Amino acid sequence: MNSELYLADLESKPEFLASLAATLRADNPFGGLPQDIRRVLFLGMGSSRYAAGVAALRLRAAGVDAYADYASATATWPAAEGTLVVPISATGSSAETLDAAARYANGPSFLAALTNTPGSPLAETAGLVIPMDAGEERGGVACRTFQHTLALLLALETHLTGADHDVPALITRAAEATADLLDRRDEWLPLTLELLDGPDGVYTIAPAERLSSAEQSALMLREGPRRPADACETGDWSHVDVYLTKTRDYRALLYPGSRYDAQAMDWVRQRGSMVIAVGAEVKDAAAAVRYPYDGDPDVALLTETLVAELVAAYWWQ
Repeated sequence: MNSELYLADLESKPEFLASLAATLRADNPFGGLPQDIRRVLFLGMGSSRYAAGVAALRLRAAGVDAYADYASATATWPAAEGTLVVPISATGSSAETLDAAARYANGPSFLAALTNTPGSPLAETAGLVIPMDAGEERGGVACRTFQHTLALLLALETHLTGADHDVPALITRAAEATADLLDRRDEWLPLTLELLDGPDGVYTIAPAERLSSAEQSALMLREGPRRPADACETGDWSHVDVYLTKTRDYRALLYPGSRYDAQAMDWVRQRGSMVIAVGAEVKDAAAAVRYPYDGDPDVALLTETLVAELVAAYWWQ
């Protein structure tokens, strides 16, 4: 792992997103899936599972029977006709994901692997391989692959539901938003670094529909600079994390969009805690980091984690 190369990986996000958008305009990577899919099971660990959890929730909201499990779990859906199993691993070599995929490798479920390494052991087990096309992450941290996983799972959602959703256009907007945050980092990053730099770590908060943003953000702060960090769903925050505001120097990144934002911020105000909002102006937040198209939840899903990723990169250096 290397902090300078990690920052370079982040800075190349717009370029790789633009390339992914062009690839998806030219071809549907999910065109080889069977037609009779009745259930979808995502399997992964870490960042892969974070993205899968959001994808499964979105598919269920669209009426598709979909689940996201830890690849390490032994109790999960059995192999069955009509079940699409999607193991996700950037390297294609995560032990837990390989073990999970092996349980489905001989059918009757269809195995479609999402990986950044098409020649990997995971790819060899699959009936269809969907490349992440995120390039080599030389910093050793899954950042571009996380973003590309989300984008490709949105494309899978469109394929399975037939929704009129222009995913390449969405990815292009996310690339523009990502480039804007990078280009303007001198305007917003110094204050963000200062406000989040407390003795008790950083907390990240997001609605269930974008919980992956909070989870990935906390992971980046743990993985790079090795700072204490934890994620929480916005509504659940008032039941599990609110207690920390009374005894800790509580500092958080809030990804707005939940109907329960105001409920959480009421406690923040009462306890004198510090929150930075990402993507919207939020009453009683100490600061707000804005970017183009931040009113679109799908652009936010693909973009907003960059704020925490850049904080992690600069603290790490």
